Amino acid sequence: MSTKPYLSVIIPAYNEEPNFKKGILDEVPKYLEKQDYSYEALIIDDGSDDQTAKLAGEFAKKFENIRVIKNPHQGKAETVKTGVREAKGELILFTDFDQATPLSEIEKLLPFFPDYDVVIGSRQIPGAKREKEPFHRHLMGLVFNLVVQTIAVRGIWDTQAGFKCFKADVAKKLFEKLKVYAKGKKVKGALVTAFDVELLFLAQKSGYKIKEVPIIWHHVATSRVNPIKDSLRMFRDVVKVRLNDLRGVYR
Repeated sequence: MSTKPYLSVIIPAYNEEPNFKKGILDEVPKYLEKQDYSYEALIIDDGSDDQTAKLAGEFAKKFENIRVIKNPHQGKAETVKTGVREAKGELILFTDFDQATPLSEIEKLLPFFPDYDVVIGSRQIPGAKREKEPFHRHLMGLVFNLVVQTIAVRGIWDTQAGFKCFKADVAKKLFEKLKVYAKGKKVKGALVTAFDVELLFLAQKSGYKIKEVPIIWHHVATSRVNPIKDSLRMFRDVVKVRLNDLRGVYR
């Protein structure tokens, strides 16, 4: 493997044993091996308390360009941040383990480099497709997007899609500036947060060029999302971002 691959793919994993057994990640190396650019894939275990780390290790042994990194349980923000620190690629993509957005959608993002610094997948703008999404989840997303537009990140219609790609130097700078879920904060269980909002807020504040690109996304049923509890936490996260900025935290 080249010491500097073109693309680093970061896959955060927390208690993904059922998805591992379904073979959900199999398509990732299958797709990447067909491309004409070099790559690496990093599975970052977020302190899982099931067999995720063991299964990830067994999976990675089959492929030269895949490796596993174990983190203490600190939530998705710190998990992805670890991947960004370790990534060697010119471009860094983070994508959800469940592959709600197939990795092949990266083909829609890559053409916008190097003209843009950050290119994100969107489920909201014209051309996007949302498949099998329950109405209440869609409504929650619309309300949250309105809150985000009003308080923190204007001009971006979907901050929460887990499919974002960055120039490597940009990603490394932005992730080091995250404050809302900084390293060392205690986390219990699966945690749905708005760290993406802080990330994109910082990207805008830093003057980076951001492109939002329509993608295909299909709803994956999960018991991890608590509509009321998670919505309140995410709203609180957005408010914290704005307050942090007003207090000069992001200087």
